[in-house]
Amino acid sequence: MNLNSVRLRGARVATGPETSARMDLSIGDGRIRCDDSPCEQEVDVSGHLLLPGLINAHDHLELNLLPRLGTRFYLNAGEWAADVYRPNDSPLKEHCAIPKPVRLAWGAIKNLLSGVTTVAHHNPYDAATFDNGFPVRVVKRFGWAHSLEFSADLQYRFAQTPEDAPFILHAAEGTDPEACSEIRRLDALGLLSPRTVLVHANAAGPLEYELLRARRCSVVWCPSSNLATYGRTLTAETIRSGIPVVLGTDSAITAGVDLRDEIHVARDLCGLTRQEVYRMVTSRPAAILRLRDGEGSIRHGGVADLVAVEDRGQTPSDAIFDLHPEFVMVGGHMKLTAGRFHRQNSHSIAVEQHGCWTIDADIPSLSAAVVGAIGRDFHLAGKLVIA
Repeated sequence: MNLNSVRLRGARVATGPETSARMDLSIGDGRIRCDDSPCEQEVDVSGHLLLPGLINAHDHLELNLLPRLGTRFYLNAGEWAADVYRPNDSPLKEHCAIPKPVRLAWGAIKNLLSGVTTVAHHNPYDAATFDNGFPVRVVKRFGWAHSLEFSADLQYRFAQTPEDAPFILHAAEGTDPEACSEIRRLDALGLLSPRTVLVHANAAGPLEYELLRARRCSVVWCPSSNLATYGRTLTAETIRSGIPVVLGTDSAITAGVDLRDEIHVARDLCGLTRQEVYRMVTSRPAAILRLRDGEGSIRHGGVADLVAVEDRGQTPSDAIFDLHPEFVMVGGHMKLTAGRFHRQNSHSIAVEQHGCWTIDADIPSLSAAVVGAIGRDFHLAGKLVIA
């Protein structure tokens, strides 16, 4: 189906966490047009609610075929890395034999299954992979460092980041004073600013969060990863302290979860409202990641990143807690389909806890590359894949 010029007719369209309107959407050149622009095709989407594609604010895309690594709670990220990084031993040895583009593609598929259309991948942008039909949109314009411990040139990297782009790094990851001290150390280096996005920050205390609020920094919260690795994560008081907090999944080596799982954890762990969680995976990450093309919303002129779910009269914020996409569209192209939108010319895949889908990717080749390295029974973010 050529979706470069199409009108989606009859759906209810999310306009906010609690609001929606019945309208037709025209799509041309990957952009939404809320008007009657001429289109070559029409698709009946009546009986569906259209949501903006969700945003996963932190993922290591290439690490989602691995099992969880580590057998205890750790004091900080350096202690965890020293314990689990054994590239010449199983399971890392076998997984590293899988070509990296294959591993990245499986990370993208993990996200599509949860209605994610944009991912902040915490590594330098891989243009050769991400610019050539990659299943999801990957944040491209940002500054990056791993962390204080593993990036010696932090100040240089920060200085090289454009003023209107985010600077993203792991920080204050753990529970001990050493991890907590990273907030003050970053501030002493002049690296805390409104464009600074800290991943984890679960070691920070009230004084550190007061400093982050004063510097107008943002935080990416990966609750399952934090709890599995360190036994502690952010509190509801921290999340509601005025610091912009968004959701990320980290990777399967710390927790076998996807964004759909983390949406539930965020609500259940901290008693957040559905509206609060909805914003943490739509408009708020779009703002802190400085996304400028309408990601995280449905608006005229914005990118056509959409998720269709069955319309049962639910609010958009209700819908993300029972998310079973009928289709996921990225830039006007159907990347995942099910139900009546099932595509005969795409490859099928079934994933534990998700169901059966067709995916706009070469699933047989991607599966063969994995099976050849680690065997037929492989898992994606902790869930068994049947491809």
